Amino acid sequence: MPTPAQPFVTRLADGGVFPHMLGKIVCVGRNYAEHARELDNPVPSAPLLFIKPATSAVPMAHDIAEQFTRGEVHFETELALLIGKRLSAASAESAQQAVAGLGLALDLTLRDVQSQLKEKGHPWEVAKAFDGACPLSTFVALDEVPDWATLRFTLDIDGERRQTGETRDMLFAIPELLAEMSQHFTLQPGDVVLTGTPAGVGPLPRNAQLSLSSSFGLEASTQTR
Repeated sequence: MPTPAQPFVTRLADGGVFPHMLGKIVCVGRNYAEHARELDNPVPSAPLLFIKPATSAVPMAHDIAEQFTRGEVHFETELALLIGKRLSAASAESAQQAVAGLGLALDLTLRDVQSQLKEKGHPWEVAKAFDGACPLSTFVALDEVPDWATLRFTLDIDGERRQTGETRDMLFAIPELLAEMSQHFTLQPGDVVLTGTPAGVGPLPRNAQLSLSSSFGLEASTQTR
């Protein structure tokens, strides 16, 4: 697994390397109503935003192992957006034009740690932003803006379907989500946006094979040890 001395390299599905270093990873919580309900969380009326640092990112193909020393680890599969243009106080229309690529991600969560921090009313970055918390796939470069409402992605664990996400089910559509983010902090080329996880999250099993697929032709896999 890469260390902070080995910065994450954002790679494209065609074998190329994205010309900007990975920046921050901006995430949205509870963007699918059924996922909010399965964790007994209220359904938000506005996007819940948090940030993972670049040091949390690792290539999807690397094994997942070290996180198991810190309690229960949950998987959360998400559609990832690669930002190619600077966005600040942007409109939804201009924001969607800034997406340079589509990928897949795992937002790994130390659920036991997160629950303990929530009970104390403390921030829970250490449960979400630790080294290795964000396995990222390669990115399919965009030649034109897709129909954001028709994208689909899945996660299988040892051949069993565990999560299916369809962007039409998002509480906050991608263009509006990007615009909202840009009102609070500037998105830079090289930043990545995780758009939320659908229902079906759960404990990550040991010695398992994870297979991710998408409607836009990208597939990725990793395994736990």
